[in-house]
Amino acid sequence: MDGDLGDFLRSRRARIRPEEVGLPSYGRRRVPGLRREEVAQLAGVSVDYYIRLEQGRGPGGTSRTKSGGVSDAVLDSIARVLRLDETEHAYLRTVARPRAAKGARRPAVPRVRPGVQLLLDAMERSPAFVLGRRMEVLAWNALADALLGFGALEPAARSMPRLVFLDQAAADFYPEWAAIAAQTVANLRISAGRYPDDPALTGLVGELSVKSTDFRRLWADHEVKACAYGVKRVRHPVAGLLTLPYETLTVPEDPDQTLVVYTPEPGSETAERLALLGSWATAG
Repeated sequence: MDGDLGDFLRSRRARIRPEEVGLPSYGRRRVPGLRREEVAQLAGVSVDYYIRLEQGRGPGGTSRTKSGGVSDAVLDSIARVLRLDETEHAYLRTVARPRAAKGARRPAVPRVRPGVQLLLDAMERSPAFVLGRRMEVLAWNALADALLGFGALEPAARSMPRLVFLDQAAADFYPEWAAIAAQTVANLRISAGRYPDDPALTGLVGELSVKSTDFRRLWADHEVKACAYGVKRVRHPVAGLLTLPYETLTVPEDPDQTLVVYTPEPGSETAERLALLGSWATAG
């Protein structure tokens, strides 16, 4: 996933108009947004320095992976100029210093601790599951299986990005599919920046880019956003239309695993339909 830093910086300066930061526009521009020299001026660094950074080279002119010399102060200034939010700012630091971001080697097949599975199973009224660093589904409870059908899938297909972009039923299952798709890509890009040398993650991005024009288009936008909480609507073939607030939590001692829990309001129509779905799945 080489080139992520430069592509990210270019995408972010392209969305800012010069007049937004107090610069004259001087008529029509060849490309939208700020020029590289304008970003450098506003960030207080030399134009040559910023160009090298956007080209993926360190301050000394060598590969940034070898130099590793981009300071927090410079990255903070650039983030300020480009108006990055907290998640984008963290992503900038990660992709600008990939050597520092690399963690210990992870097992080829991540395992969920038995205690986490017991926690999932105890949530009888809430669909819950655990995602890995590539948004692959590692474990789930009975209600999540009844809702999303993980148990009937081949292991390789138990992947939220694959389900969203490669499953032909996804557009019917998610009434707001476009928003779900964009959110999935924005969340996956965080992992891609954090683990640029993960071959399975690189392979997933490559597979989806080849097989899905929608994924390829969204990936090129370089949006970065964590799916920490929110609301999803799904149209289940048995339970019907469901409104599902969700919360996510990092699994203790394993920052690569995320617990996702759908939390329908007690007594709501969605909660009642989920209870019926659970009963139907148990009886079936």
